[in-house]
Amino acid sequence: MNNTTDNKNMIYFLVISMAVLAIYQFFVFGPQQKKREAAMQVAAAASSSAAAKGLPLGGVSTTLTREQALATSPRITISTPSLKGSIALKGALLDDLYMIKYDQTVEKKNDPVELLTPAGAKNAYYVQSAYFAQNVPGMPDNNTVWTQTGGSVLSPGHPVVLSYDNGTGLTFTRTLSIDANYMITEDDAVTNTGAAPVSFQPFSVVMRSGMPADAGKNAVVHEGAIATYSKTMDKPKLGDYRTASLKYKDMAKPKDGKALESQDSVGGWYGITDKYWMAAVIPNQTQAVSYTAKAIVTDGVPVFRSGYVDAPVTVAPGQTWKAQSHVFAGAKQNTQLQAYEDSLHIPRFHWAVDWGMLSIITYPMYWLLDKLYAFLGNFGFAILALTVIVKVVFYPLAHRSYESMTKMRQVQDRLKPKLDAIKKRFPDDMQKQQEATMALYQEEKVNPMAGLGGCLPMLLQIPVFWSLYKVLQLAIEMRHAPFFGWINDLSAPDSTTIINLFGLLPFDPATVPLIGTILAGPLHIGVVAILYGCSMWLSQQMTPMTGVDPMQKKMMAFMPLMLTFFMAHVAVGLIIYWIWSNILTILQQYSIMHRLKVSNPIDTGFQKLGEMMNKGKKAA
Repeated sequence: MNNTTDNKNMIYFLVISMAVLAIYQFFVFGPQQKKREAAMQVAAAASSSAAAKGLPLGGVSTTLTREQALATSPRITISTPSLKGSIALKGALLDDLYMIKYDQTVEKKNDPVELLTPAGAKNAYYVQSAYFAQNVPGMPDNNTVWTQTGGSVLSPGHPVVLSYDNGTGLTFTRTLSIDANYMITEDDAVTNTGAAPVSFQPFSVVMRSGMPADAGKNAVVHEGAIATYSKTMDKPKLGDYRTASLKYKDMAKPKDGKALESQDSVGGWYGITDKYWMAAVIPNQTQAVSYTAKAIVTDGVPVFRSGYVDAPVTVAPGQTWKAQSHVFAGAKQNTQLQAYEDSLHIPRFHWAVDWGMLSIITYPMYWLLDKLYAFLGNFGFAILALTVIVKVVFYPLAHRSYESMTKMRQVQDRLKPKLDAIKKRFPDDMQKQQEATMALYQEEKVNPMAGLGGCLPMLLQIPVFWSLYKVLQLAIEMRHAPFFGWINDLSAPDSTTIINLFGLLPFDPATVPLIGTILAGPLHIGVVAILYGCSMWLSQQMTPMTGVDPMQKKMMAFMPLMLTFFMAHVAVGLIIYWIWSNILTILQQYSIMHRLKVSNPIDTGFQKLGEMMNKGKKAA
């Protein structure tokens, strides 16, 4: 009996196990396998396409540390007032670069931002310039070790020379020069000492392995691939150039990732950009090129490529081909980008900064902010001054808008007794309330929608204020810029929090067991965010809500509280702008309401305060 029972149990166990395995195969393992196969097919197709364009394929992502990757190649030191790093002789790669004028954090000095990471290391990020040719042996690639034949350290005024002899009649020479900022010049030469002509295609590409850690956190400023190209191949003028961009996340989709592929241009520039930094390759501006910006996803890791391939070149025996190109690697300072655009005739190079669709407003606003910063010497003061200027420019429109709404509120205050009587007459019938209210308005010859008409001038200001918001997001000058007191970085969220009474209690909320991530995350509310919430609440109270549905009024009443939590995690410089804007709006509204003798929260508050003080004196 026990054996029979055991056999039954064993059969049940096997049946259930097979069912579980079948379910797992159908719903989990099968789809995963299909996804892997699809990804491999996409990668294979992309690799084939890339090879056809002369783009490099491998040697990007491994598990080497940065130090280990550096040690895999002899190197040439780079030393300028703005950059430090090295060039790998293996592949002649620009793959080790720090921006010494920018620290990673405010707290730790002399800890420069890393821009480029060595090939072979995790999250490799580098620039490669080489050649692609079919049926030509010995063409240099990313495994070719070049020889340093001139110069010692790449620095301003001190170029270095690299050379490579492929042993079959071709000699490659590259002279690298660098300025005091972020531009590297490459002068390439290929000499054919063989007996037959040789054809090849020079290429230059920016390659990046893996998604940046903070990619996508800033939805306002573009991060990803960027390309400026000509719409025509027939002697294009500046107006013939356009700038296209692809976000990291859109490029990194395994099946339907976006790409710019096999596009033709004359000159232009192509690269990968983050919020404040960029690496870009720049061909000769008279050279016909085919540019590509795409990502190849392998084992879940995207490898981003953005670059160009020159038109085929044929070098006859005894002849030397020469060409000059540039590589930009550094901070996106508008004035410096403009200088490169003018001196090197690089079309739309200042568009490396994401001015957006409203660039006609955004760019002049950035220019004005930069001038104010240069004059005042403090970026926080520059923000306050720019906000005042914008408010002054729009004062006539805003004044007309607020005045229209205030006058409507004045009418409603006059009719309030009659409106209250209507509510008492029809306490449970909203339809009859509305009918009686509209009849009263007609009798009094009042247009209840007149107040809403005052909103139209305010709507005209929205593009300007949006542009100002974008300017403050993309301004590199705001990064690590101090203001007052504890605010030492206008581009970072407020460091104070109400949880420890803004630093009065000696503990870090993030270290509290179990709930530390919540206290330091969603519940992290600083001084600046609270000031913003108060200013928004008072501004809301000072704005007449004529013609607004009661339910909408109730919802809007919660907006200051909701936005306080949201703004707590926004850059302090942006919150300061909103607080100051709210204060100016409150002052403007107060002057209108006081002049028209309409009740407002400020006068009412002072009146109640005076009454309380008088009661206190009488009680004493």
